[in-house]
Amino acid sequence: MNRNSIHTTKPKIYVAILAIASLALLPTIATAHGGEEHVTGTVTKISDTSITVKTTAGKTVEVGFDGKTTYARSKQPIQKTDIKVGDRIVIHAMEMNEKLVAHTVEIGTATAAKQAVKH
Repeated sequence: MNRNSIHTTKPKIYVAILAIASLALLPTIATAHGGEEHVTGTVTKISDTSITVKTTAGKTVEVGFDGKTTYARSKQPIQKTDIKVGDRIVIHAMEMNEKLVAHTVEIGTATAAKQAVKH
């Protein structure tokens, strides 16, 4: 066996080990958000029981609230009444009884929303 074949075999082994480890972690990564759906876009309507969002893909999605829904702006807690039509929003929701129900509602900062409009 010549010296060059030894040096080319070691990197292949490391690549194989890395690939196997990555595949082993894949199910953990895929379920990291506990099966939640993410709705990202702009608020078009808000009521006491739900919020309607025009997504970044152009779809209109209605997401309900429940007693466990939390609301935040820049990671600071806010009230549901602080959400306004036109706000940029990210909602983490679960499907319950064939409807989406928000777990967390996160509003973008005014600066981030203005920058998004510029781009």
